[in-house]
Amino acid sequence: MSGKLRIISGRWRGRRLSVPTLPGLRPTGDRSREVLFNWLQGEIRNARCLDLFAGTGALGLEAASRGAVEVVLVEHDRNLSRRLIEIAGEWPGGDVLEVVNADALRWLARAEGPFDIVFVDPPFDAGVYGETLRALTRPGLLARDAIVYVESAASSPAPITLRQTTTTTSGECTAAPTAHLSISREKRVGDVRMQLLKAPG
Repeated sequence: MSGKLRIISGRWRGRRLSVPTLPGLRPTGDRSREVLFNWLQGEIRNARCLDLFAGTGALGLEAASRGAVEVVLVEHDRNLSRRLIEIAGEWPGGDVLEVVNADALRWLARAEGPFDIVFVDPPFDAGVYGETLRALTRPGLLARDAIVYVESAASSPAPITLRQTTTTTSGECTAAPTAHLSISREKRVGDVRMQLLKAPG
């Protein structure tokens, strides 16, 4: 995909983001972002946010535009990260942005929280949903009542069942660490499944 995305609301409303043609790059479109940020209305202002697999930064930048006090954008592609760093320096108020050029899962292993809102929107075929959510359950990463947004392909089985099981070497099945999260909202928009998960208070 290539073209432009716009920031929908807030201080950066109407600003455009370039969308280069890259394998797996599929920014959250305007309609899905409108749904998501309607869900998050009242939660964004003064929140500390984490945009994993940031890509063009559409989700993290929208959060910053709407009043998030800090947004960490983690992106593995060097060119995309470089553009996000440019935006942080060029856009008024961009000092709330921290851009990290790193593999999201490796970065999570040493990240410091707590984060109030986390966006999980990897390439649909990357197969990292379960591992990412398990990494987020590490103590100290999620704030109390934190919100985790997960975007996936509507045509595939939901990656988040929240009662997943794992099998130990002895053959015993145990609940996965993601089981303490609960789905608070779910919606399909076109070919995209949107899930909003809540951490316990």
